[in-house]
Amino acid sequence: MHAPPTAPRTRPRTRALGFAALAVAMLMSVPTAQTAFGEEAKAVPGGGDLGPNVHVFDPSTPDIQGKVDEIFKKQESAQFGLDRHALMFKPGTYDNINAQIGFYTQIAGLGLNPNDTTFNGDVTVDAGWFNGNATQNFWRSAENLTLNPVSGTNRWAVSQAAPFRRMHVKGGLNLAPDGYGWASGGYIADSKIDGEVGPYSQQQWYTRDSSVGGWVNGVWNMTFSGVEGAPANSFPEPPYTTLETTPISREKPFLYLDGDDYKVFVPEKRENARGVSWANGTPAGESIPLDQFYVVKEGADAATINAAVEQGLHLLFTPGVYHIDETININRADTVALGLGLATIIPDNGVTAIKVGDVDGVKLAGLLVDAGPVNSETLIEVGPENASADHSANPTSLQDVFVRIGGAGPGKATTSIVVNSDDTIIDHTWVWRADHGEGWGWETNRADYGVRVNGDDVLATGLFVEHFNKYDVEWYGERGRTIFFQNEKAYDAPNQEAIQNGDTKGYAAYRVDDSVEQHEGWGMGSYCYYNVDPTIIQEHGFKAPVKPGVKFHSLIVVSLGGNGQYEHVINDVGSPTSGTETVPSQVVNFP
Repeated sequence: MHAPPTAPRTRPRTRALGFAALAVAMLMSVPTAQTAFGEEAKAVPGGGDLGPNVHVFDPSTPDIQGKVDEIFKKQESAQFGLDRHALMFKPGTYDNINAQIGFYTQIAGLGLNPNDTTFNGDVTVDAGWFNGNATQNFWRSAENLTLNPVSGTNRWAVSQAAPFRRMHVKGGLNLAPDGYGWASGGYIADSKIDGEVGPYSQQQWYTRDSSVGGWVNGVWNMTFSGVEGAPANSFPEPPYTTLETTPISREKPFLYLDGDDYKVFVPEKRENARGVSWANGTPAGESIPLDQFYVVKEGADAATINAAVEQGLHLLFTPGVYHIDETININRADTVALGLGLATIIPDNGVTAIKVGDVDGVKLAGLLVDAGPVNSETLIEVGPENASADHSANPTSLQDVFVRIGGAGPGKATTSIVVNSDDTIIDHTWVWRADHGEGWGWETNRADYGVRVNGDDVLATGLFVEHFNKYDVEWYGERGRTIFFQNEKAYDAPNQEAIQNGDTKGYAAYRVDDSVEQHEGWGMGSYCYYNVDPTIIQEHGFKAPVKPGVKFHSLIVVSLGGNGQYEHVINDVGSPTSGTETVPSQVVNFP
């Protein structure tokens, strides 16, 4: 529960300016670290090679297409496989490339600007492996490249957890699979698409701080913030929700080459952002040399990872699967923890996978946390309980940080992500209790709550949370904001009794606590598909206190194929979904 402070905050903000440099200087002068028993231990080395699953190309590399095709063949349908790959392209021009991107594959340029690395060709996601249906094209990414598509239009037919970041497409972008089968994505940020974006069969999409040459259509929910060329706000017909700017944003850190040296670029926070961050060349931010990172490779344990952070190193997780038996603790301000190739962390014995202290400016990015078979009370915690420090000048951010419970095998967690620190930015997350794969079922992958926000002034941009046994999102902090929310209620509820919430039929997908005085949301949808018992009634998709400071814009609930029904959209407002067809019910504003 979140309790507002009883008196104005007077504690000065903790400033971390210069801390990274100090930590590095200390590391250089102190080559050993003290253990808990006072014994000297060898310091964790920084830098080094990127391991076998980071594939680095330059324009002279022979048979690039063959290598890319080889990886795609292994990853095309490996939805719950163990391989992880990052395809990294040095600055230059690459001709006649069609890089098809499968599961757990990241493709990225290694320039400081997307225009440094150009494909005369395509970066493609399609759905041939799943009979033309793209609703399971998860866990992959494209970043920091310029494309000249062969046909004039690049195809990126994805669903959740498949970001398209920092891309320049000198043509159009098609978000639907060949044949226009369904897709359920998706997310674009910091990208420039010179031509039109065609979502076609995409059910919903969020685009942030970008530029588009046009937008063709929408199905249920198309949301834009800070996008040059975005269509005008017109929800529900057509279903466009458009904000001129994004109130606060900070782009994801990324690996790049400075000459022959690898560095990680950490972009600065932007306020009221509109358009791409790199339009004028070099973006604003900080470059951190690779030797200031512990380059984490498969087989590394949590004790070593924690020791690296304690001695002043950042973390770069190379593509792989990491089993940990203790929590990864990040208590140092401005620490970067960046994953490549959907690096995956699995807590084996019920521990919390990652805990972030109540400190400034931690950046978690590009990580998948996969629940283990022993129940974890939480999987990710940002700030300890009752955190109260002011981080408005330098917030912690989570970007492309995904959570999965079940699907790859049995997994359990009571609450997936808990945000206690004020001012946190959640920028694109998919928090998913599995509805297919291995190790799923109403109790097999039990997970009651998806995301719980206790901190004040938390902003979520691109919040995807699905299938939890109770509430998918609960919000206790003041002045919270969400721009775009996508949700499906749990498919596998066995009957009405299983989801009964006291006198209420079902748990809301997104609940704002009655204690909250100010909260706002834009472009938010909840969908039900109760295929085990299609007679289940969901009282509402959203629940919030009726107060002047609590506002929602462009809400939608949908009954998919008439499998289950909503009686209302929010509280007791909004008409019911009904019948056996896919039926939307809409309310534009609340209250």
